[in-house]
Amino acid sequence: MSETLIKMQGIKKVFLTEEVETHALSDVEFDIRPAEFVSIAGPSGSGKTTLLSILGLLDTPTEGTYWLNGNDVSNLTASERARVRNREIGFIFQSFNLIGDLNVYENVELPLTYRGMSSSERRERVNAALDRVGMTHRAKHMPSQLSGGQQQRVAVARAVCGDPSILLADEPTGNLDSGNAAAVMDLMGELHDGGATICMVTHDPRWAEHAERTIHLFDGQVVDEKVAVV
Repeated sequence: MSETLIKMQGIKKVFLTEEVETHALSDVEFDIRPAEFVSIAGPSGSGKTTLLSILGLLDTPTEGTYWLNGNDVSNLTASERARVRNREIGFIFQSFNLIGDLNVYENVELPLTYRGMSSSERRERVNAALDRVGMTHRAKHMPSQLSGGQQQRVAVARAVCGDPSILLADEPTGNLDSGNAAAVMDLMGELHDGGATICMVTHDPRWAEHAERTIHLFDGQVVDEKVAVV
């Protein structure tokens, strides 16, 4: 288990609405190793978002087991999930999810404030993260003063500043033009080259090809797995 960062076994997710059962995930199984870059691909409605929600401890599986860093996190309480999320998981969202009335520095710092971390350590981590994504010069700017590509770079800085075990990226290029999308994917590649473990959900095969391995979902099941040819 020590060589496996994430292990999902027999993961099922069923949604019940008005006596209708929707099987969003059915017997999903895969591993992610430390420092691996994995993409999860598939058409709309294939279960990608549901799977990412479970990976990010935003939701729990109906059945199955999810190990993270050797610990079974399948059935944690809401407060336990929040604590693990804050320390182990960095999120990069399609819509950036920056807080409009906080500047760039404050947006990146915010997750660290929930750790009881000293201000000097927070400052060191935030400055290092902004430097890593090339946004130090924008530290005092508000999100509204940034381009979409710049906002996503800030979102990446926020995700990495806590030194998470894994980065979960949900369609990170979805709201960007092709130039900014390519720049963000280059940044993801640099983070991976620096040792980051990344799991990225995408419906675009161009971006899926940046990963070392692609897990294909269809109708809530893993139907294929491809390793990139170097």
